Amino acid sequence: MIKRHTKDLLYEQVARIGKAVSSPKRLELLEILAQGEKTVEALAAEARIDIKLASAHLKVLKAARLVEAQRDGRFIAYRLSGNDVSALWVNLRTVAEEHLVELKVAMDRIFAAPENLNAETRRSLMEKARRGDVVVIDVRPSDEYASGHLPFARSMPLDEILQRIRELPADKEIVAYCRGPFCMMSAEAVALLKAHGYRAQKIADGTPEWQAAGLPLAES
Repeated sequence: MIKRHTKDLLYEQVARIGKAVSSPKRLELLEILAQGEKTVEALAAEARIDIKLASAHLKVLKAARLVEAQRDGRFIAYRLSGNDVSALWVNLRTVAEEHLVELKVAMDRIFAAPENLNAETRRSLMEKARRGDVVVIDVRPSDEYASGHLPFARSMPLDEILQRIRELPADKEIVAYCRGPFCMMSAEAVALLKAHGYRAQKIADGTPEWQAAGLPLAES
């Protein structure tokens, strides 16, 4: 009985993580925090929920030790408690994509298919960007770019593309990325670029996927 009780306690502790990530909104908050530290107000705005509800979700994530909080004056900023939490989100999503037909159908309906990178194509993309054969743009907000971005990528937030489009060479292919496969910003960026005559595509990778593949990020 003692051994059984001990095993039950062990599984119960692991189940705390499962319970914490059992909410769609909490998963979204983890994805946003995988881009860098954010205040409660910023998280609420990004997730399209009110601050009170965002705080409640963050309290659950904090209780499971998945996020950490730090007060900065009258604001409270949250961050992931480790890169392994970002990898947890990537792994959960990858398993879901592999096994849930409903998710595959939803993604096909919502998104134009991005290029899914593997180890070889990630290295190839990095080398092409290093040589200047392609231009990789990070269309996330600039603060997320500053927290970490793909090597050789330029920061060009989605809401700045039209004003800055002449910064992009017309004779090179443009590769856009954002927060990951569920993010729509890169699809919007590609549509804008193609409407103005650019050759553009998006990749499924965001910085969490890049890190989960064991590749380094660049910081500015």
